[in-house]
Amino acid sequence: MPNVLLAALHELKNNQESDFYAQMSEKELLKTKEGKPYLRVAFRDAYQEVRFPVWSDTPIYKEFKTLKAGTYCKLRAVYRDNRQYGPQLDIRRIRPVNDEDKKDGFDPLLLRAKSPFSLEKMFDELHDIAVQQIGKGTLLQLVSKILKDQRTALQTAVGSRHHHHCFVGGLLEHTLSVTKICVALLDHYETMYPKRKDKISRGLTVAGAVLHDIGKIREYVPGAGAAEHSTEGELLGHAVLGRDIIRDAAAVILLEPEQRMRLEHIVLSHQRFADWGAAKPPMSLEAMLVHHADSLDALTGCFWNIFEQDNTDNELTSKKNVIGYPLLKPAE
Repeated sequence: MPNVLLAALHELKNNQESDFYAQMSEKELLKTKEGKPYLRVAFRDAYQEVRFPVWSDTPIYKEFKTLKAGTYCKLRAVYRDNRQYGPQLDIRRIRPVNDEDKKDGFDPLLLRAKSPFSLEKMFDELHDIAVQQIGKGTLLQLVSKILKDQRTALQTAVGSRHHHHCFVGGLLEHTLSVTKICVALLDHYETMYPKRKDKISRGLTVAGAVLHDIGKIREYVPGAGAAEHSTEGELLGHAVLGRDIIRDAAAVILLEPEQRMRLEHIVLSHQRFADWGAAKPPMSLEAMLVHHADSLDALTGCFWNIFEQDNTDNELTSKKNVIGYPLLKPAE
């Protein structure tokens, strides 16, 4: 496939023809009401995903027979910005990438969606907050050890498979946000009710916020498009896996048993409901704060995803979303 112009998918303009690399993040065989078969496919790079049908009576249809979701491809296509259906690709040629493509700059990491923030800066900020808020002692030593041991995994893990922060660095971005929300809540309640200042442990709350989702580094593995559940992730869930990570580190740090139990409770209860994966509901003030901070940040991420995926001009989104009802779009 000789080059026309090697560009990036997210940089293409309306009616521009180009060669580019993309990951086929979705492939599903469907039929119209009249029984006509077609494929619904999606291609993405780190910053954009384009979803569209490939009709069975088009010449390019047969090229998709051997391609699986998750395949990295080199395409030649015309980018169309359709007002009714959103971005589309008129594909002229397509093939899986090969070793020769590395010479042209192909790198699979450049095609995976990722956080817009610096992974290094987010990690350093998270650790700095832990140092400032938890205070000296074995609890900080435990949190620092886990962060150090899991640094690479934390920087590359997703926050969820589909609903929120579902991109490289998403877990780190979500964890940092939840931790900062918890600090803000602690500051508020200490100012609002100074006589109750000692009733909530700042150290435990912040440690719980930093570690509440740490089990997701073992719950998810890279998959075709979205991340997939690992076997232990499917069988145990990230709350239990996170508790195990804490226990392993606590055995080395020798965290005091009462403090370890309270920290484990925060991690095991942060999802609140059993059908969401919680072993117990939040039963301490620290666990309650972490749960609501986590829920707020996750729901906000869900809202943004729904807004970004809605291509209509309506004020309200479709009700076919993870929330289950239409959402009012942000004002212009």
